[in-house]
This record gives sequence, structure tokens and C-alpha cells, in this order.
Amino acid sequence: MTLLANNFVENIAYLAAGVVIATLMWWCWYRFLKKSRFSRSENVVKEAKRVAETILREAKVSASEQAIKYRKEVEESFAHERKELEQLESRLNERDILLNRQLEQLVQRENHLHEEQNDLRKKEAALESSWCEINNQKEVQKRKLEEISHLSQTEAREMLIKQIEECALKDASDISRHIIEDARISAEEEARKVISMAIQRYASEHSFETTTSTLALPGDEIKGRIIGREGRNIRSFESATGVTVLIDDTPNAVVLSSFDPVRREVARESMNRLIQDGRIHPTRIEEVVAKVSQEIDEAVVRAGEAAALKTGVGPLHVDVIRLLGKLRFRHSFSQNLLDHSVEVSHLAGLLAGELGVDVGQAKRAGLLHDIGKALNHEVEGAHAIVGADFLRRHGESPAIIDGVASHHEEVPYNGILGILVSSADAISASRPGARSESMTTYIQRLEELEKIGKSFDGVEKCFALQAGREMRVIVKPEIVDDDAAYHLARSVARKVEEVLQYPGQIRVTVIRETRCVEFAK
Repeated sequence: MTLLANNFVENIAYLAAGVVIATLMWWCWYRFLKKSRFSRSENVVKEAKRVAETILREAKVSASEQAIKYRKEVEESFAHERKELEQLESRLNERDILLNRQLEQLVQRENHLHEEQNDLRKKEAALESSWCEINNQKEVQKRKLEEISHLSQTEAREMLIKQIEECALKDASDISRHIIEDARISAEEEARKVISMAIQRYASEHSFETTTSTLALPGDEIKGRIIGREGRNIRSFESATGVTVLIDDTPNAVVLSSFDPVRREVARESMNRLIQDGRIHPTRIEEVVAKVSQEIDEAVVRAGEAAALKTGVGPLHVDVIRLLGKLRFRHSFSQNLLDHSVEVSHLAGLLAGELGVDVGQAKRAGLLHDIGKALNHEVEGAHAIVGADFLRRHGESPAIIDGVASHHEEVPYNGILGILVSSADAISASRPGARSESMTTYIQRLEELEKIGKSFDGVEKCFALQAGREMRVIVKPEIVDDDAAYHLARSVARKVEEVLQYPGQIRVTVIRETRCVEFAK
């Protein structure tokens, strides 16, 4: 291959030299003809040959040098390629050796895996045989146990589950008793101190005001004047006041019925003035009702302003003051709601002061906590939610709105104000003489308490004592043990909380005793 390259380079050099020589000869001949066509032609030819020979020698020398140079480059290139081929061949040999080694390892591993698989199959067969033998022994033992205990498998399982339940119940009762006792020891003393101090620092008169829809009349003859000719007076009165007038056979009495306590108060006062004046006709009725309505509206605003001033809660929106004043004409269990709101405001402020909370916000939330009761006959929903929505529309702060909305736990507590207002509300409602109940409601609550106590298994007798403030549950000792008695007390208390609504708290006492009676003959 090197010889062919050398011949090729020499041929190219000779060809190039011939072309150059021919070109020079032609150029010399052309110059010679141009100077003198016929003179000195031989000299020119000789000179041309001499020049051509010189150029040819130089061309051969140059071509030889170029050929040597090209030969050197080609040899270097071939050497480099030969070296790369040797390196590649070496790497291929190494890779081949590595692959052969890995193949041998894979074959060895495959053989090892086959051996392990065979061992596992043998062990699996042995385990299946042992498992079958164990199952057979288990069935034999089970039949022997059933013969010895005279119990079937289902009966034994039920007995075991019952024993486990009893043990779990005992453990749970012990744990819950310890947790409750620890919490009570750490929290009850401080809570009692705060609440008792707040109650002692606030003293107010008990409210025994009652409102009635029954209006006393000086005589039965006035009923005819109230009705008027063909009932025009009573129709005019009902149209002007929005109150239903009921006239029955009850002597010296007339009944006014309305969902709105303010309207009922306007109707009551208007009817009193008409009876005292003696002039009862449609025009006079409209005049008296309009005048009384204006006076009641002014009294409502004054009552709201007085409550805000008494509690020191700062400025309130005029609509909030007006709605707050309407609570003067509403009662809950004969407790005046405006007086109750003022009392809750003071109690919430005292509790907040003991706990280091903002007193102003606590008193404001306590004063406004029942404001929804002045609206819940117009807007559907719980009074706490209705009141919170009303206060939100009139720019009250989120903390006050949350305290009002959550004081009956109808929405979750988001702050401490709801807890303070709820506590103050319970204190105000459960104070002696704060609220009165009708005899029917009182007896019904006592019957419900005794019914709840008797609804549990193992209860022999149940009594409601101390005006419904305590329940005494007597259980059968052969059915209910000491741990179950503790659990029963908690269950009865939880059910009372879920079923009944009552102010304050009810104490549940479970009594378990064993009496042995014998007769001497």
C-alpha cells in the first residue's frame, strides 16, 4: 500500500512538471515570434530547452520533497490507526474475559438458586405435613376440651369475650377514674375559687317579674264596649296593634295574644288606657295605640341605653340599643331577659378580671349574648346564631360575635369569650330564685329524671331529690359491681345531659349495698 502511494505521488509530480514545461515553452515561443519571427530561432530554442530542463529539475526536486512529506504523514497516520486498533483489540479482549467471568458467576448462582428452591420445596412439604398434624391435634384437643368443660366452641368463645369485656371495662373504669380525679384535683379548686369570687363580688336583686297576656277588667259589662257594634271595636284594636284579643267566659278578664312582646305590651297599655278613659271607638283606639307605640319605642331606647350605661360597655349602634331595650319585655322562666343580660355582663367581666382577659370585651359579649331572643320570633334559627348575624351586620368585632354565637355551643369556641359568657349565663340562670318554673314543668322534669335512671340495666330504684338537683340510683348488687356502678353513674349523667335542659347541675349518686336478712324461729 505504501508503494502504490509513492508511485501515485511521483506520477502527479511528473505530470505537473510536464504541464509547467509545456507552458514555458509555449510562452517562450510566443515571445520569440513576437520579437522576431525568423531571426535567432535556434538560440531561442536552445534557451528554451535549457530553461525547460532547469524547471523540470526544480519540479522533480519539489515533487520529491512533497512525496517524502506525504509519505511521512501517511506513515504517521497509519501508525496512529494501528495503535488505536491495538488498544481497541485489547479492550475487546478484556471485555470478553469479563463477560465470560460474569457468565460463569450467573451459571453458579442459577445452580445455587435451583438447590435452594429444592430445599424450600422440601421444607414446604414438611411444614404442610406438620400443619396437618397440628390441625388434627388441635381438633382432638378441642373435642377433649368440649367433653371436659361441657361447653361448645361458640359458648366458650362467648364466655371468653364476656370475661375480656369485663376486664376491659374494669381497666377503662380505673383509668378514667384516675384521670378524672387528677383533673378534678388540679382544676376544681382554681375554678371554684374564680367562680365563687365572681359570684361574691356581684350582688343583684332576684328578678320575679312576670308578664301575662291576661288583662283584668273592672266588670263584665266592659267586654261589650270592647267588642263594639258587630265587633268593629275589637277588629279595629287588633288591626292597630297586631295583637289577637280573646274574650271568653272568664269573668273580669280579657286575653291578649301575640308573638311580639313589644306589641303585646303596647296592646296591654292601650287597652288599660281605653278602659280608664271609657271612650272606646275606632278613632279613639287608633289615637291611643299610636301614642302608646311612640311611648313604648322611647322606653325601649331608654332601657337599652340604661343597660349599656349600667354595664359600661361603651357606645353601641342605635339599632343594637333598640333591640337590646326590647328584652325588657321578654322573660325566660319569669326572669327578665334585660336584667339577666346585665347580670351576665357583670359576671363575665368579673370572671375575665380573675383570669386576666379583656374585661371590656367580656362585659360587652355578656350584655349582647341574648339579643337574638328579640329577633327569633321574626327570623328562623337559634337565638345565639341569629344574634351573632345581627351583630355582624352592625359592625361588632369578631371576638364579640364569636362569644355570642358560641355561648350555647351551637358553634365551636374560637376564643375564651364564648366560654366566659357561657359560664356567666349558667351562673345567672342557676342562682337561687333567678328563675321560676311552673308546677307542671317541675313535676315533668322530676319524672323524666327518674325515668332516665330506671332505663339502665341493673337499676332497682331511682329517686329525684332536692328539687331535681340530685338523682339517687339504687342498683342490684348481684348484677352491678363496684366498677360497673362507677361506670353507670357516668352513663346516667351523660344521658341526662343529652335528654334534658335544666339550669345549673344535677348530681348523680349510685348506691350499691348488700343486705343479708335471716329470720330466727
